[in-house]
Amino acid sequence: MTKAHQEIIEFVAGGVTSADVASFKPSAKARKRVTGLIAKEKTIGLMPEEKRELDEYMQLEHLMRLAKARARQLLSRE
Repeated sequence: MTKAHQEIIEFVAGGVTSADVASFKPSAKARKRVTGLIAKEKTIGLMPEEKRELDEYMQLEHLMRLAKARARQLLSRE
């Protein structure tokens, strides 16, 4: 399990509301890691394990975008 997965699990397990989901932002450490991986990918390339890590971050980002969109829909109905 990656640190990104753990961060999302802790967030959800802590009990969240739709407002929490809509306003969720990854930690500064996670954002910095993703930025570094993307920069490295564009310049010198990634090792296979780094590529897998970046792919996992991107999958989690997609999942959170979908969750945020749904959370905003629910909030707009309140």
